[in-house]
Parts: sequence; structure tokens; C-alpha cells
Amino acid sequence: MSRTLALPALAALVLLAGCATPPPAATETAGSEAPEQALECAQMVTNSGGLNDRSFNETSWAGMERAQEELGIEANVLVSTSESDLAPNVQAAVDTGCGFVLTVGFELAAATEEQAADNPDVQFAIVDEIVEGPNVRSIVFDTAQAAYLAGYAAASVSETGIVATFGGGNQPPVTLFMDGFAAGIEAHNEAKGTEVRLLGWDPETQDGTFTGDFENVQLGQTQTQAFIAQGADVILPVAGQVGEGAFRASLDAGGTALVLWVDNDGYDTLPEEFRPLLLTSVLKNTEDAVVGAVSDALDGTLSDEPIIGTLENGGVDIAPFHDLDARVSDETKAELEALREQIIAGEITVESPSSP
Repeated sequence: MSRTLALPALAALVLLAGCATPPPAATETAGSEAPEQALECAQMVTNSGGLNDRSFNETSWAGMERAQEELGIEANVLVSTSESDLAPNVQAAVDTGCGFVLTVGFELAAATEEQAADNPDVQFAIVDEIVEGPNVRSIVFDTAQAAYLAGYAAASVSETGIVATFGGGNQPPVTLFMDGFAAGIEAHNEAKGTEVRLLGWDPETQDGTFTGDFENVQLGQTQTQAFIAQGADVILPVAGQVGEGAFRASLDAGGTALVLWVDNDGYDTLPEEFRPLLLTSVLKNTEDAVVGAVSDALDGTLSDEPIIGTLENGGVDIAPFHDLDARVSDETKAELEALREQIIAGEITVESPSSP
């Protein structure tokens, strides 16, 4: 069945609404019992960003490690460092005979689909991508909901009236953040009569600024320098490790721009020198989702029911403002709480062509 994704309690700046309704129970796939493969072990395959990407590979592996500790399975990871590693690593994961294989990211979608079709008695799961198949669980997140809150917060603290975003590539898991961010900025403009402008993304054309890479930090630094030169003082990179370049550029400019992180709380995962510049992070609770998927696989029945993280079930959220808490007014914090509750209640719909 689908798992309710529980985030740790956040600071008072964004209060959790009282008992959120969990997502509907998953529908088990008829006739899909899987007695052939061993559920004593589980394999994970990273995308080409490697394991310690301070992003979804790292948080997915944290989920596998927790599954090992809590559920008693043996977890192993195959690290991809280039595109040529992807398909062979998925094949190698299957060849171990383990009954659960987790792949991470859109780069692994084709290999996952192919191997799932060839190995119907193995439960596959994939993070941040939809793959069809009776034995494939897609673990996806409606990050636009949380990015909406982040955009509203960014607009509220901008002193120049210009904020910016860039992505690693024009792909749904990336642009979903950017759509929500843009919508949150617009919500602030409408509520407060401001005219905060967003550089780097146009939700109407679904096009914007992309580095074409998720690993080269220098690309993020160069792009952020360009945004700062245009007056941007809050930056949202959605580009994995490349996003660290935004902090580097801001530090070089004397801390001119604040930065937001994605996927996990950058306050915990990034170098400490970045903390004074970190406004907040748009969180995906990948760790709990992975533990839930492994736990369900241990029940012995294959499933194709997607796990979708939302504000309502705790699958997405924004992190505390940490060192910059004083930069965000009590009024804005109250407004963020109200917006969050309205999204959960369905009174506000954050729309994106990339929504899961």
C-alpha cells in the first residue's frame, strides 16, 4: 500500500496542519505474487550524479540504509558516474537475485522499464520519474506545492524586487519546482501589490535558463553571477550539485544574494559556510518514501501504485529559515501557514504541466 510520508516537525515558521489525511491505499496488482526472488536484499542504482550528490541519490540511499536497519534487509548501492554506467548497473542489480531494485532519476527510466518487463517477479521502484509496469512503483513528489511557499517567501525578502531560478535541464522533475516558485512569487505580488520579477523561467512558454548539467559547480557559479549582475538577490537553483555554485557566486559578491536549496535541507547537507545565505530548502521526503516502498515489497506482493508526496501527506514541504529566520517577518510566516493550509484543503491549486 502507499505510505504516508512523515517529515520531521518543522519550526514555527511553517506549521504543520493538524492530522493530515493520508493518501489512498494502494491497489495491489492482481496475480502478482513474487515468490521467485529474494526479499532479503535490495539494490539501488544511482544516476550519473553519484551517491554523495547532496540531492536525491543521497536521500534515496538514506532510505535504503534505514530499510536495512529497520526491516532487516541487506541494502547495496551501485554508483553510476557516467551515462554509460546506467543500463549496465540496472542489469547488475537484477543479476544479484535481489527482489527489490530502486533506481534514481529520469536517466534510469528506460533501463528500469526494460528490466522490469524482463523480470516480472522483481519489484522495481524509481525516484522522480513515472515508469509504467505492473511491477514498477514510481516515487514522485508534487514539489510545486512546496516551491509555491518558497516563492512567496523569496518575494517577501527580496530587496531589489528581482529573484531568479535556473535548472540543470528542462525536465519535469526540475520544471515542477520552477512552476511552483513562479506561482508563489505571483501570489505575493497579488496579495501585497508588489512587482517582484522572476528571471530564468517563464511558466507560460515552459522555457528558461538551464545549465545542461547537474554536477559542474562552475556552471552554477557563472549563471548566478549573471543573475546578480541583473539585480537578482534571491536565487533558486534546481540543478543538483551545480546549485552549489550559486552560493559560491554570492559569497564572491559579498553575500549579495540569498539562495534556496532543493530536495533536502541544505542547512544539514551543504558546507557550513553557505548557511548565512540559505533562505530555506524545498524538501522532498524521499527517505521515508523509499522505506515505505521496501516495506511494501516485503509483503510479497508486487505493486504498480505510485507513491506521490504532497504537502498533505508530508511528502513535500519547506525547511526552516534557520539563520535567516529574522529576515522573514511574523506576518509572512503567518501567511505561509495560511497558504499551506489552503493548498492542503484544495482551496489553492498549484498547477504545472509537470505535476504528478
